[in-house]
Amino acid sequence: MRGNIQKGDPLYWRGISALFLGSFVTFALLYCTQPLIPVFSQEFKVAPSYASLSISFVTGLLALFMLAMSWLSDVRGRKIVMGIALLSSSVLAVIISFCQNFEMLLALRALQGIMLAGYPAIAMAYINEEFDPSIAGLVMGIYISGNSVGGLTGRIIVSTLTDYFSWHIALVGIGLISLLVSIWFWASLPDSCNFSPKTIAIKEVVPALARKLKNTELFLLYMTGFLIMGSFVTLYNYIGYSLMSPPYNLSQTVVGCIFGVYLIGTFSSTYMGKLADNSGSSKILCLSVGIMLLGCLITLHANLYIKIIGVAIFTYGFFGSHSVASSWVGKCAHSDKAQAASLYLLFYYVGASLIGTMGGQFLSWYGWEGVVLLIGISLMFALLIAAFLLVKEARYKEELIRV
Repeated sequence: MRGNIQKGDPLYWRGISALFLGSFVTFALLYCTQPLIPVFSQEFKVAPSYASLSISFVTGLLALFMLAMSWLSDVRGRKIVMGIALLSSSVLAVIISFCQNFEMLLALRALQGIMLAGYPAIAMAYINEEFDPSIAGLVMGIYISGNSVGGLTGRIIVSTLTDYFSWHIALVGIGLISLLVSIWFWASLPDSCNFSPKTIAIKEVVPALARKLKNTELFLLYMTGFLIMGSFVTLYNYIGYSLMSPPYNLSQTVVGCIFGVYLIGTFSSTYMGKLADNSGSSKILCLSVGIMLLGCLITLHANLYIKIIGVAIFTYGFFGSHSVASSWVGKCAHSDKAQAASLYLLFYYVGASLIGTMGGQFLSWYGWEGVVLLIGISLMFALLIAAFLLVKEARYKEELIRV
């Protein structure tokens, strides 16, 4: 049996590049309709909160089905479930492009969310099983940086193609690109060597998940994921309404290019993950959530350039927070790592669905200030949780010194 993959191993770059690109496809498809929310509002004559269901349905169904996909990967294997998830989701993107009815579009996006559920939690479990623990934070950061690149590329491609052609052509484009990358992923990802299939009855999964929820540290990390992801999706769901309206009146393409700040996440997820390995997860989590809150407040400024800087700061903080929290979950879960990762992502994506949909109501009631209010409240709770974990970790270290 092969040992854990370490830096310098022949499989190291194959592994992290495949995981990066799998993450790229997942987030490109997950959020490909986000820049289209204002377009859907106009074309289908629906309210912002209803148009945002093209995101909320995907994230919600992804969250619910990740637990089942995690169980399936325990039985059938990590690579095959991840590969099928990426390939089928890519094909669905092409099919969705032919929709002429918003309800049918929502139904197919929901199905896409179910299929995408087969990648994120399983990829996290794969990292914790196959890579050396000393580089788990770094590898998780590189994997999560694929989120930012995928989210950025998907938004820019969809926004630009929509401006020049139509949203139908845009979804065909992103679907075909994702299909090619998914095939490469299947061919390149190293087979699991530190994984043994488990025959686990579904009825045994629920007690195992309940035990995870009783772990205070894990539960607080799950709640952190809920709050930071809900805040992140809310900002990006509705920033387009603000920027495409007076006094800015930006085009769909320009708004899509603003998502270029996602590249900051590529750096921050890797850097903050490595920093957490060296300086402690609780300290870096506090710092990252604080950066998110600062960036959110800066977006209240009327100047367009300062507003975009605020979005960039917010994005830096988010990817750092997610990198630290998700790798911390893997370290806390000494067994059933796939289930622990699935629970984190369940909270994570349910936050995206619930807070993201609520953001549409706050936008209708109070404008952009209302969206910032909702995000600010969510991040204050996340910061309190991070501070509690910092104090808890400090006390634990003090007890060790006394012993």
